[in-house]
Amino acid sequence: MIRKARLEDAKEIQKLINHFAKEELLLPRSLADLYESIRDFWVYRLNARIAGCCALAITWQDLAEVRSFAVEKRYQKRKIGRQLLTAVLGEAKELGIKSVFTLTYIPEYFKKFGFRRINKERLPQKVWVDCINCPRFPDCKEIAMIKRLNLP
Repeated sequence: MIRKARLEDAKEIQKLINHFAKEELLLPRSLADLYESIRDFWVYRLNARIAGCCALAITWQDLAEVRSFAVEKRYQKRKIGRQLLTAVLGEAKELGIKSVFTLTYIPEYFKKFGFRRINKERLPQKVWVDCINCPRFPDCKEIAMIKRLNLP
C-alpha cells in the first residue's frame, strides 16, 4: 500500500535509506532531518513494514527534486518504485511544479519515466544548498536528470 509518510515511519525510512548509503548509492539521512522533512515522503508498506520510500523536495518556485528514493532489495522489480515515483510526480503536478530533477546512479531507470540527462551546473540551487556540504563534493559521480511536467 502506498501512502504519505507519517512520523512513526521515520525510523524505518532511515534504516532503508542508510542501508543504501552504506553502499554509496544514497546519502545518509539523520532522524532529525527525516522528522523535519517527513511531509516530503511517500512510503510503500508491505507485510507491515516499509518496502520503499521516495521524497519530493521543493527547491525553487517551479522546481523540485526526487530524493531518497529506495526500494528494499528483496522487493525490487515488483513495480514498487514505479508506484512511488508516480505518486511523487503526481504530487508535483498538483503543486504546480514545472520541472522535477534527480541526482542518480541509475539514469536508465529514470529515463523510462521521461527524465533526461542535464549538466549539474543547470541546478544552481541544488549545488549551493545541499551539494556544497556533501562529503562527495565536488567529485560526485551522480548523474543529473530532469523531467518537465505537463501541467493543465
